Amino acid sequence: MSDTTAGTTAGTTADTTADTTADRVRYDRATAHLDAPLAVVDLAAFDANAADLVRRAGGKPVRVASKSVRCRALLERVLARDGFAGVMSFTLAESLWLARSGITDVLLAYPSADRAGYAELASDPELAAAVTVVVDDPAQLDLIDAARGGGREEIRVCLELDTSLRLLGGRVRIGARRSPLHSPGRLAALARVVTRRPGFRLVGLMAYEGHVAGVGDALPGRPLRSRAVRLMQAAARRELAGRRAAAVRAVREVVPELEFVNGGGTGSVQHTAAEDAVTEVAAGSGLLMPRLFDHYTSFGGRPAALFAQPVVRRPGVGVVTVLGGGYPASGPAGQDRLPVPYLPAGLRYDPREGPGEVQTPLLGPAADDLLIGDKVWFRHAKAGELCERFDALHLVEGDRVVATVPTYRGEGRAFL
Repeated sequence: MSDTTAGTTAGTTADTTADTTADRVRYDRATAHLDAPLAVVDLAAFDANAADLVRRAGGKPVRVASKSVRCRALLERVLARDGFAGVMSFTLAESLWLARSGITDVLLAYPSADRAGYAELASDPELAAAVTVVVDDPAQLDLIDAARGGGREEIRVCLELDTSLRLLGGRVRIGARRSPLHSPGRLAALARVVTRRPGFRLVGLMAYEGHVAGVGDALPGRPLRSRAVRLMQAAARRELAGRRAAAVRAVREVVPELEFVNGGGTGSVQHTAAEDAVTEVAAGSGLLMPRLFDHYTSFGGRPAALFAQPVVRRPGVGVVTVLGGGYPASGPAGQDRLPVPYLPAGLRYDPREGPGEVQTPLLGPAADDLLIGDKVWFRHAKAGELCERFDALHLVEGDRVVATVPTYRGEGRAFL
């Protein structure tokens, strides 16, 4: 399956009209018995992307970021592959649910204020052994202790290092605002607090460099911007590699038996894995390859997740209207957060309307070949958020749906 983004800029993966036409034929044939709206995952593309992540990780295990998948069947599929180990979750309730379903290594990568969840975690030895929670502030330890409700299980703890690149004496910051722990010294100080506190065990360290892993460096039509991004990311990688190594040394002086050091994301897997201090990398979006990951010089992938909307109107020449489609992704508002019409190629949004809450007009010569009831296939901007719109994913092999599996939403789980 090839990569093209109809109505927007093309990705870095080469494509041809013949390739995309064949893909559309396959997907239409596989889902001919199903009414849209619907979502599919192309298993051949999913598995190829998984294999590429393992290759890029260079022998270090890949922890799956569940927020980018949000489907237990797909999590189980990828965890069954060599090279993948453990889940990086996004809420405590999700972590407990995954652990109860049989996943024995869950790293909650975002601090939680879920008191009921902490009470459950502290009272169940199996959950306490399976789930690790991230902290970056002693106040989070206070909240956990106050929420125990009599539970006496030891809570596994991971500290998070702030990865942001700071320039001009800190006046310029590049990177997400996550942990307040920027220096190795501050990280080691919190490590000492954790080790002195009964009921907690420090087992890991994580550092997510989103300004490297989640920002494309080959922006179509913007060569100067792309070069600036590459220069920034090269500088950020060098700075972080040294600071992360120093942070790991500082924390290991406090906790020599530290179990893991997690880093990276889809866009930085090979760079992060090359650091001696890192023991595992995280990735999730790279399995499904949403459109935000089209424009990287260091890797390419195959779009694996698509959704289809039905044509319900033909307002005139060169125009069709599909039902729904207004599924923007999170992040700063902009064109890059919108899904894009993908198949058939050559469709684009009406700039005065865009993708709508209940209907979406699409313009272009390809519209004249579409009939009422035909499917238009779209790509979402981000990976896991698509699953918040659909109860099920239809898994496609070749031109057949081989299984239909529930998303988190389909299992009645809405964690955020």
